[in-house]
Amino acid sequence: MSCEASERIIVALDGMEPEEALFFCRQVEDLRWVKVGLELFVKAGPDVVVQLRDQGHRVFLDLKFHDIPATMAGACRNAAGLGAELITVHACAGSEALKAAQAGAKDGAETTGVAMPTLLAVTVLTSWEAQRLQRELVIEQDITERVSGLAHLAATAGVGGCVCSPLEVATLRAHHQEPFALVTPGIRPKGIALGDQARVMTPKEAIAAGASQLVIGRPITKAEHPSEAFAECCAALAM
Repeated sequence: MSCEASERIIVALDGMEPEEALFFCRQVEDLRWVKVGLELFVKAGPDVVVQLRDQGHRVFLDLKFHDIPATMAGACRNAAGLGAELITVHACAGSEALKAAQAGAKDGAETTGVAMPTLLAVTVLTSWEAQRLQRELVIEQDITERVSGLAHLAATAGVGGCVCSPLEVATLRAHHQEPFALVTPGIRPKGIALGDQARVMTPKEAIAAGASQLVIGRPITKAEHPSEAFAECCAALAM
């Protein structure tokens, strides 16, 4: 299996009990990155990040912080101290909050002696589609325009990357070159049901469009043979 391909895929541990998540991660061969989201974090607490790191995994802590600047700074300081290497914040918290979050993460990493994490600004969640965004939030911008504006806000604030749907990756990559990270959920291998995702691509399509890393959950975690499903996703990237 290509080491580069396995580094590109982040497996989302959503819907798992803490011990189930730890066991799952031990069983999937060549698994590098895992995502700890709200469900698992609320159930297991910060210790699950440390436990996953102790197993040799790299952690994407996806808690989508969105608050006043001081609170964002404190949250990111603590998250960085746990050793999470990717941390999500909401771009729509605004530039002051994003700058405070970045400073807090830097302080937390330096205080605990771990590497500085990359903050990822969430643009528009992949469950949204344009008509509902306009109807429910009274946002007249189309999704691509709104995502682009929020990505620009994040980059200007010094945030290291964004979370966006794969459909917006090519547009963002044209304006934000590496090392600005573009991490994309909404990834579905061919033949897999969309579930609650509205804006999706296959793994290979998303990487070709300019994604840095892909978040894949149920197509791997709910597969009959998760190790094989993970290997198949990696192989699709290496082709």
